[in-house]
Amino acid sequence: MNLLPWTIYVSFAGACLALVAGARSAAAARWTALATAVAATTLTFLAARDFVPGAGLQTLVDVPWIAGLGVSYHLAVDGISLTLLVLTGLAATAGILFSWNIEERPGEFFALFLALIGGVYGVFLSADVFLLFVFYEIAIVPKYFLIAIWGSTNREYGAMKLVLYSFAGSSLVLAGMIWAFAAGDATGFGLTELALAGARLPFPEQVAIFALLFTGFATLAGMFPLHTWAPTGHVAAPTAASMLLAGVVMKLGAYGCLRVAMPLFPDAFLYCQPVIAWLAVVGIVYAGCIALVQDDFKFVIGYSSVSHMGFVLLGLAAATPLALAGAVLQMFSHGVIAGLLFAVVGRMVYERTHTRRLADLKAMPLHRLLPFAATIFVVAGLASLGLPGFSGFPAELSILIGTWQENPLWAVVAALGIIVAGAFTLRVIQISFFGTTNLAAIAAAGDHPLPPITRAEKAGALLLISATLYVGLKPDVLLDWIVPALQSPVFQAVMKGGNP
Repeated sequence: MNLLPWTIYVSFAGACLALVAGARSAAAARWTALATAVAATTLTFLAARDFVPGAGLQTLVDVPWIAGLGVSYHLAVDGISLTLLVLTGLAATAGILFSWNIEERPGEFFALFLALIGGVYGVFLSADVFLLFVFYEIAIVPKYFLIAIWGSTNREYGAMKLVLYSFAGSSLVLAGMIWAFAAGDATGFGLTELALAGARLPFPEQVAIFALLFTGFATLAGMFPLHTWAPTGHVAAPTAASMLLAGVVMKLGAYGCLRVAMPLFPDAFLYCQPVIAWLAVVGIVYAGCIALVQDDFKFVIGYSSVSHMGFVLLGLAAATPLALAGAVLQMFSHGVIAGLLFAVVGRMVYERTHTRRLADLKAMPLHRLLPFAATIFVVAGLASLGLPGFSGFPAELSILIGTWQENPLWAVVAALGIIVAGAFTLRVIQISFFGTTNLAAIAAAGDHPLPPITRAEKAGALLLISATLYVGLKPDVLLDWIVPALQSPVFQAVMKGGNP
């Protein structure tokens, strides 16, 4: 298990090496980045092989950092964080494979990419809230440059909107963190210290601090109505950045809600539970309806991503054992499937056709021109619908059943989102890949072939397809990690509304 901290160090070291390698050639930067991502992923799998699930965090490193404030460099892991570490490794590796075509300033691109990944690893391993916040900020900064420099449509606007929303959420988290530390006379920023300090505060003050923390983190998770940065950022971002935004960056927000806000103030969470649940339910249905009427292929996937993240927030809000386990499983599932959908739309289709308008794509027989892309998108689209056999099925089913146990009305309304998701997914599949019935156009497709799907793209797609299939067929491989972690006293307090 002591290999896990090296995922952070390897990623940051790889970022420096990729920057240097980029000065020599684009190929050197690519291979350096891929080797770094594979190395970090391998370290995660080696650690997972020896992981013994249990209640509570297992400390990996704990040394003083800012002694005067009680801040420590405390890294720890449990089944929840390990699940998200595996997701991060898969998303990073696939993202680099789908960035094999980057020729403009490749060293800088892959250096920023790996720095973002290093920050994400750090967030999922942090057991000190101050340290988690530092890594959280490190993960935010590279997003701006990845989008503003290498993005496409309205890239500067999309990058700035994303970062402003992110920093606004971060400011709320920082304010709540400092308030809890100072008002509660905490001895440090560890999760246990802050939880004890929070319990000493008057209930109205607990509610106020919880609202700051949860809203700040949930902004990055795409919670309605603070979700509008996400589709805009997804559309503006280059393919790999879109994959990371949907795959892991949005999970940082949901993870912060689960790891920090809810356990520190369980009574305040119970008080705010109905509001959080209804915002999640509205987000599921609303974002799905917006996706249904989009004419931009990438906007469809962007709003779809927001809708599916609503299920994560609903699972957190329901806070039953089954709903929380489903929420973590949905984080993994959505990260893999959304990353794959963005890869097909952004890299396989847009980079070859130079259009994302469904009206334009409808006139192209893409099922003949790009049969591999069509096949992968159909499979990924069905996986996003929760088709049995894919990871989305056990995840969303667990959330809906767990939510029904808490409040049947929330589950019923959320289930409408699945119907809407079926409508916009089948619509976009039919229009974009099978839209034309013009036999002359289909015959002419053979005379004007598009560039073939590359081996790197095929490898990235098959990696993500394999992950969602494996977890869909054998969800216990992750649930055996997640469920014991939820037996921790801090999560038990959340599920009991803070009452022992």
